[in-house]
Amino acid sequence: MKLHNETAEFYIPSGKQIDSSIHKTTHMAIAAHQDDIEIMAYHGIKECFQIQKNSFFGIVVTDGSGSVRDNIYKNYTNDDMIQVRKIEQKKAAMIGEFETLALLDYPSKEVKDKSNTNLLDELIELIRISSPDIIYTHNLADKHDTHIAVVVTVIKAIRLLPKSKRPTLLLGCEVWRGLDWINDDEKVLLDVSSHPNVASSLVEVFDSQIIGGKQYDKATIGRRISNATFISSHTVDDSSALTYAMDLTPLIQNDYLDIEKYVISFIDRFKVDVSTKIAKMI
Repeated sequence: MKLHNETAEFYIPSGKQIDSSIHKTTHMAIAAHQDDIEIMAYHGIKECFQIQKNSFFGIVVTDGSGSVRDNIYKNYTNDDMIQVRKIEQKKAAMIGEFETLALLDYPSKEVKDKSNTNLLDELIELIRISSPDIIYTHNLADKHDTHIAVVVTVIKAIRLLPKSKRPTLLLGCEVWRGLDWINDDEKVLLDVSSHPNVASSLVEVFDSQIIGGKQYDKATIGRRISNATFISSHTVDDSSALTYAMDLTPLIQNDYLDIEKYVISFIDRFKVDVSTKIAKMI
């Protein structure tokens, strides 16, 4: 398969042929930026780590040119940052033992342009040929516009595939907004306790973001520990680290289900839960 952008590329850490690597896919993550996969989809990475029957395929949509920068990266140009972030993402793929990594290299403005169908067409083909069982992507309540553009495009792409080529599960994960607010009976709980050294290394490798001004490494691990601790007030913790996800599977099972109304329904049910608890005490 030839990727759309001339600067886009596949990276196979094992050095195997691209065709055989893609066809092995069981778990896929489709993320907007370099390091999003490691923050939101560690569950998929660890489900494939040193497990022969599973295979992880990570897809990064944007080129990373607009990232914040400071310290030694303060004077880096956008072109400089694109190259740095590609190298960092490849390091993460090596550490996490990804079977396949695709760097699609779209500028964010193109991803958010609804009239541009290049990303949609590309994702249709990538999902079709890899046929993953589960896809991790951004959640529909994320506050980053590019993240929302990616998850909406992922849903549209899957809906244009035959049912036989659609994943069994589509999960919207935490990056730029936690999902603690979703009612507990609707949260998808992903245990990410295993291989804590790998989990830390995967986010720590993005030096340009961390030393460049954002403590993503500490914040990511802290959120997971916090999720595991605060999921229940009356039981002992079952895991030491959890990520939360929004189940987006109904949106790829029913092509007529309204995307906006679907996410708003989670908010409405949360509102009812808060209101009910207060009303009982007044």
